[in-house]
Amino acid sequence: MAVVENYSFRENEKKWQKAWDDKQVFTVDESADKPSYYVLEMFPYPSGKIHMGHLRNYAIGDVVARYKKAKGFQVLHPMGWDAFGLPAENAAIENKVHPAQWTFSNIAHMRQQLKSIGFSYDWDREIATCAPEYYQHEQKMFLAFYKKGLAYRKEATVNWDPVDNTVLANEQVIDGRGWRSGAVVEQRKLKQWFLRITDYAEELLQGLSTLSGWPEKVKLMQEKWIGKSFGAKVWFVVKGWDEKLEVFTTRPDTLFGASFCALSPQHPWALQMAQSNPELAAFIEECSRHGTATEVIETQEKKGVDTGYKVVHPFDSSIELPLYVANFVLMDYGTGAIFACPAHDQRDLDFARKYGLKVLPVVAPVGVDPASVTIGTEAHTEDGVMIHSSFLNGLTVEEAKKRAIAELVAKHLGEETIHYRLRDWGVSRQRYWGCPIPMILCPHCGDVPVSEDALPVTLPEDVDFEGTGNPIARHPTWKQVRCPQCGSQAERETDTFDTFFESSWYFARFCSPKSDKGIEGELAQKWLPVDQYIGGIEHAVLHLLYSRFFTKALRDCGCFNIDEPFAGLLTQGMVCHETYKDPQGKWVSPDDLKGDAKTGYVHLKTGEPITVGRIEKMSKSKKNVVDPAHIITSYGADTARLFMLSDSPPDRDLEWSDAGVDGCWRYVNRLWRFVAQLVEEHPRPIIDIETITLDKHLALRTKTHKTIHAVSEDLEQFHFNRAVARIRELSNDVMTHPLEDEQARAVVYEAMDAIVQLFSPMIPHVAEELWSMLGYREWLVNSTWPTANPALMVDNQITMAIQVNGKLRGTISVPPNTVDAEVEKAAFAVPTVQAFLSDKTVKKCIIVPNRIVNIVVV
Repeated sequence: MAVVENYSFRENEKKWQKAWDDKQVFTVDESADKPSYYVLEMFPYPSGKIHMGHLRNYAIGDVVARYKKAKGFQVLHPMGWDAFGLPAENAAIENKVHPAQWTFSNIAHMRQQLKSIGFSYDWDREIATCAPEYYQHEQKMFLAFYKKGLAYRKEATVNWDPVDNTVLANEQVIDGRGWRSGAVVEQRKLKQWFLRITDYAEELLQGLSTLSGWPEKVKLMQEKWIGKSFGAKVWFVVKGWDEKLEVFTTRPDTLFGASFCALSPQHPWALQMAQSNPELAAFIEECSRHGTATEVIETQEKKGVDTGYKVVHPFDSSIELPLYVANFVLMDYGTGAIFACPAHDQRDLDFARKYGLKVLPVVAPVGVDPASVTIGTEAHTEDGVMIHSSFLNGLTVEEAKKRAIAELVAKHLGEETIHYRLRDWGVSRQRYWGCPIPMILCPHCGDVPVSEDALPVTLPEDVDFEGTGNPIARHPTWKQVRCPQCGSQAERETDTFDTFFESSWYFARFCSPKSDKGIEGELAQKWLPVDQYIGGIEHAVLHLLYSRFFTKALRDCGCFNIDEPFAGLLTQGMVCHETYKDPQGKWVSPDDLKGDAKTGYVHLKTGEPITVGRIEKMSKSKKNVVDPAHIITSYGADTARLFMLSDSPPDRDLEWSDAGVDGCWRYVNRLWRFVAQLVEEHPRPIIDIETITLDKHLALRTKTHKTIHAVSEDLEQFHFNRAVARIRELSNDVMTHPLEDEQARAVVYEAMDAIVQLFSPMIPHVAEELWSMLGYREWLVNSTWPTANPALMVDNQITMAIQVNGKLRGTISVPPNTVDAEVEKAAFAVPTVQAFLSDKTVKKCIIVPNRIVNIVVV
């Protein structure tokens, strides 16, 4: 065969990217008479360059989009930018550049990077959430929510980052510190805008059962976050107070084990008491210096202050319980007040032990003597029967809950209720680079919506980032405005939206990205819900939950008639890499190493020995990041894509391996050289492929059609690594198949056509070029997906094991359902079987059809 040079990926990838772009092959034709399919990857923040997580996410989405296009669908596969947020504002401060300039410069660079990988995006639909033509529509949505009562403003205790000078969601507080700044988070009371997501708690919970295309683990995470609890409201009489203390509990059965009640440091009663109690005031101030995240509350030392007040037990007025203010009671859960049963709740127990309070067990394991039940350092949280509980004794926990609630109702001291862990969504953020909240704060009229004809409310460009706090609030003129209702001097709201606001409806904007309406109902109905959504598991709760809420709220505002935004969800795993440290314990980048895994690594500059650490998620902090731009420059986009798809299932973590990438590169070149030599030395024969009769050629045809069928099923189920393995296995058979006659060449060409077609969603540039080399004039990207011939998927031969006295002694290949006499004849003719029969007498021969031959000898 002639010598063929390696595949020229630089020339070829640019060639086909330009060709696809010039012909706009991925632009959606709304008039096309085809079934629609919407595939969407979670859009990126424009940080300046793509990372390996992006590459994996978008490679997965591109396979789905190209495969569905080949299957005859009109595919919507858009791309945009989640472009608001603090990083741009921080960059403005550091680099003295406006956030808009920094953001759009990054967008331009990342757009070019994505185009260089050949992703099949409809770039005509590109959006950036920081553009007024995008966010003016979400301002209209907010006004619609406000009109419907879904948006409101109230004073609330929030997590405050004193460095970034903004509110943080609980999920943005890590170990008591801001997720970006690392500063110790404080608690502050601020007036904030909220959306009533709690109005949809039950619908959000019930809707999970309809999402058959979602991973169960994600649905479980959302179910826990919504946190539906059945329990009771209990109204305790407090001696010396006119009002009763309202407590929500899921365990009314344990009321006889109560030893104290406790208030949140932010409870109105606690704040009122602190005005005349210096110790309590100091304690509340101390609590304000910690975040409100549940994880922080759970791990910190349980502390409190006795208010001196006594609470009367609802079932026994002779029992009085001390009332504390405690740091582990959350104001935003329940009523901000609890009754504590230390024997059966670990937080309550830790607190009770610290302050020497009563610990009385009221639940015992079944069959255990109540007198023997004791509580040490761990609370008893298992099920059982009631003890030390008066009229509840002997009942199961569930029976006791019902009886306790009935008694509370009878005494007018409680009622049965349902509670949700889900809290309303605080959308206010005190920063510049975000969408302005379209409200005016009037001293006479209160909160007044901006009129729709005055939208969009745009950000001022002449802002000062040198000071502290929100640059908009410090702007000398921007916030000064007249009240639309009374005409008096008023101020604009200077808070901007949480960036989750933008990402909660962008999928709908892609359906009509240039419409003045924001969302065209008819087009939204056509495309939504998104057929396949792809993104990281880290967004399993907030982004996905907020998007589900937005969809339902927009439905109720008349935008469309859609209940759920995403029909299918795939959460891809992380991209991981080895970590490295120098002798001083500092992280070292792979780019700064020389050596290999066998001989060991040393620092490129210092020559110091390097310690290889654990394989972890790629991160800048641990310097184990590999730049995808470097891989694409060195090996080409197709090689990078092939490795991302072939190494592991998409929902599992992927371990980046230089050797693995190099192996993919060698395979691409091997495939390229084979086709180049095939078409040069063995032109495609003119022969009816259906006339081929030789078994050795029919075997390759069978393998080809079985592979088409199996790969198609793999792609439907996102088993990309399995699909790659099947195609490579077929290609190995093809490359070793003898090209001795026209029949041989015909089946090899048929198989190679299939291989190129099956590979087209994964390595589209090289597949397109190979398709052209194989003699096809129509572009592969516009061709239909191959179909398997059912007649060729039936095995012509089956292998049957031959056992002599239960031990395997050989095999035979026969047509399916061969009669027993022929099977027996073939089995006895096998030389290795004959060797065991030569000096023995055959007692019987048992044949299990199509499976096994059992010969019994004596």
